[in-house]
Amino acid sequence: MNGVPMNDAPHLLAEDRPEFQRLLDEALRDDTLRTVLRAPGAPTPDDLRSRALTEADAVAAPAATEYQHYLRLRESLRATPPAPGPPGEPTAPALLTQLRSANGGAGLLPVLTVLTPILAWAAALVLLLLGYALRAADPDIALGRSLLTAGWLALAAGAAAMAVGIVGLILTALRDGAAPPVVPVPPGTDPDLAAELDDARRDWQRALRDRALVPHLTAAARAGGPPAFTGRDDT
Repeated sequence: MNGVPMNDAPHLLAEDRPEFQRLLDEALRDDTLRTVLRAPGAPTPDDLRSRALTEADAVAAPAATEYQHYLRLRESLRATPPAPGPPGEPTAPALLTQLRSANGGAGLLPVLTVLTPILAWAAALVLLLLGYALRAADPDIALGRSLLTAGWLALAAGAAAMAVGIVGLILTALRDGAAPPVVPVPPGTDPDLAAELDDARRDWQRALRDRALVPHLTAAARAGGPPAFTGRDDT
């Protein structure tokens, strides 16, 4: 197993369990595994997933070398004090920074997505009430007709804004769900060190999927039960 005894393999930390589950779900969609699962007597994907989650540390053991390197680098970066900013840099966050979400993406769009239809419909309600009130008082008054027209336009604008917002939120959710989560690094971290951490993380992900998860799931599917771990990488 790449020179790392199974007893010395690091346990998966709680913050890395979601990544293990994401890669597990990805491995369950492997073409070779899906072919094996179609054989008579093969376990179901849900059974394989449940077993792998229960034995997560043992399943991830073949990728222990990459995981140890990734952990060492991550802890080293977290322990490194951030580089000081340029002189005169303001400490108070700007308005744009305050409008950003926790993961660094702009958070203004979701706010506008919610507020725009509400404001448009509120304006439509006021305009329609005034327009119908004026029309009831004097059917020939031009202002009443103008207010009604503006009210219906505001109502339509609110509906259009809501539709656009829903589509945007769905696309954002699909994009965020497909993209692996970004490892947070301290502000001011050396870009080269951050890039090295990102490379180490990708190496661990690749080893976890290709050398650990896919072989384990395939062996379990062929055996109809969880495979025996010998502490070495047969690949």
